[in-house]
Amino acid sequence: MDAHDTDLRRDLDATLHARRELGDAYETALVESFLEKVDERLDASIDRRVRRRLAERRLDAARDDPGGPREDGGGYGERFGFATVSLVLAVPLSAIGAAHAGLKGLVVAWLGIVGVNALHALRDLPRPFADRG
Repeated sequence: MDAHDTDLRRDLDATLHARRELGDAYETALVESFLEKVDERLDASIDRRVRRRLAERRLDAARDDPGGPREDGGGYGERFGFATVSLVLAVPLSAIGAAHAGLKGLVVAWLGIVGVNALHALRDLPRPFADRG
């Protein structure tokens, strides 16, 4: 039995004791008063549950945020990191390609960089026939 049950039991005992002392004339008022206390406790309990569930839903919504982390690892941070690393590596790849093969080497290096980034971006697109069985 928790504190709320003990308090409710104490209120019920007090209401029954008051009814015995005051008689049938005050029975309706005593019962209504006790029921108001029960109603207040129910309202408080329901409010706590609703607030807790709303907080849980907000937390779930924050976890499912499109800009946040995703189960497949394709969140904004990963995409931004991939693009940054790609551009950082583009400088030496361009220099190596241009030094060894001239303009053709530079074009091949950049086609590779663009191709890798395009494939990385395409993996996040919805697949039209993926869910059909």
